[in-house]
Amino acid sequence: MTGYGVVECRAGEVRLLEAGVIRAGRNRGGNLGTRLESLYAGVREVMDEFHPQAMCLEEVFSHTDYPRTSILMGHARGVICLAALLARVPVLDFSAKRIKQSVTGSGNASKMQVQRAVQQFFSLGRAPHPPDVADALAAALCYVNVLRTEQSVARSARPKKPRLQSGGRSKASRGGNS
Repeated sequence: MTGYGVVECRAGEVRLLEAGVIRAGRNRGGNLGTRLESLYAGVREVMDEFHPQAMCLEEVFSHTDYPRTSILMGHARGVICLAALLARVPVLDFSAKRIKQSVTGSGNASKMQVQRAVQQFFSLGRAPHPPDVADALAAALCYVNVLRTEQSVARSARPKKPRLQSGGRSKASRGGNS
């Protein structure tokens, strides 16, 4: 199961268009290829419907006690990245810590804290469930926050025109010996 969220940003407003899960079926008898194909089809369906400008993914987290989970997540992530590449949609990677920091203020936030932050941001009647949906929406919000920061930095980096004083000279030409 893979969570997804589609948000729209216009004029500083962020709006939730759709969120849910793509189910790839159970792994019965080693049919990993079939599951990955199902995941690919689900991702393409969402992209074909919404035509996203970017896709945000959480980086794969590896836990030494569960190496198999990381390997399976890597397979799924590869299929998702391939679907995005074929649709010419750029993929942005964020660490789980950065996503949590962006939406909750703490890089060590719990799943429940992320769910509540997403619920509050989008004014939802209940927390997104399963947590994979909240994680996907949190990744999208992290990207929105990155864009806002970049735009703010770009605005502040623009060169400013010198102000003229009432005497017609700029501050730089005032005083001193020439």
